[in-house]
Amino acid sequence: MSNGLKKLVLLAAAAFAAACFGGLLAPRGLSQGGPNNVLSDWRPARDAGGIGYVGNKACAECHAYQASTFSETPMANASRAAADCEILAAHPRLAFREGPYSYEIARRGRQSVYTVSDGAGTISEPLLYCFGSGVAGQTYIFRHGGSLYESRVSYFQKLRGLGLTILHPREVPKSLAEAVGRRMSEEGARGCFSCHTTAAVNGSRLQLERLAGGVGCEACHGPGERHVAAVRAGNFKSLQIFNPAKLDALDLMQEFCATCHVSFEEVSHMPELGGANNIRFQPYRIFKSRGHLLDDRRISCTACHDPHDKLRHEAAFYDAKCTACHLNGPREARTPARAAAPCPVSTRQCVTCHMPKVELPEMHFKFTDHWIRTPKTGEPTPR
Repeated sequence: MSNGLKKLVLLAAAAFAAACFGGLLAPRGLSQGGPNNVLSDWRPARDAGGIGYVGNKACAECHAYQASTFSETPMANASRAAADCEILAAHPRLAFREGPYSYEIARRGRQSVYTVSDGAGTISEPLLYCFGSGVAGQTYIFRHGGSLYESRVSYFQKLRGLGLTILHPREVPKSLAEAVGRRMSEEGARGCFSCHTTAAVNGSRLQLERLAGGVGCEACHGPGERHVAAVRAGNFKSLQIFNPAKLDALDLMQEFCATCHVSFEEVSHMPELGGANNIRFQPYRIFKSRGHLLDDRRISCTACHDPHDKLRHEAAFYDAKCTACHLNGPREARTPARAAAPCPVSTRQCVTCHMPKVELPEMHFKFTDHWIRTPKTGEPTPR
């Protein structure tokens, strides 16, 4: 495809997205509890307007069922203080070598120290935070020279050890200062902390003293100070909290969840659509799925994934989600208004064919491709 045609396709896609999502930034029908509810239009990573956070334990006092399983979710484990990181505690010494540079993460009591050396000089800093649950990998944040840095090496589950962090240059660094990792800009730090932690970002300010590890209840529902006060006062008409379940399917996928999981619109502005890395961007991938760009809650993110419960990995679990639209009964029992034609190949484990797992080499991990389709043997994964 020529560059001119690529641009034309991209512009057409962007126009299509604008037509579909023109109202995303002004959500429809979201008043939850009356005009005094300042959280009626809450979105993750936005300014809390000075409302205080109360923490997951306060939420669990009333929402015990959700709290009982939430601790097992990937979101709840999206980050930890380095002192509380299970992977670092289980691996008291991790080592890696790249060209003239040696890397080591050594556990000393509850502290983990990151050291990079070229034989002549050494940079050594205590790790502050672990980003990632470790199912695929885990990256480390530290402070050096007054700035926050992302470690050049990360832990990868498949390797049972360290490897180069995703999106870091593959070329051997030219200096020890480059080898230590990537300095995080203010904007970059806000983006990382807003999607891996709770309460660390307030508007344009990064406030690490308020940080709570993981993506907690209030990251999605908004800060709970006024909600708790309303409940205790018996004011159930204005609960001062946000319920994402009241969003329509498109707003939920392409605006709310995509705040961190990356939307079609955001990917469309990336060079080469983010390359192979967009396999990780579920809202973008599902947007590209033929026939699935519908305002239908049966294909929204939460139709398949309960954010309060652990992620299910067994393929058969998702069969009922697929057959909610694609019935597999006798043809005479179906009507055009009820469902599409069933799969001619199988009635079980639909996702193994139509949502294949794709290896992302830099992550040493296979991600489920949310671009729902019927892949052909040997064809490249579409972007």
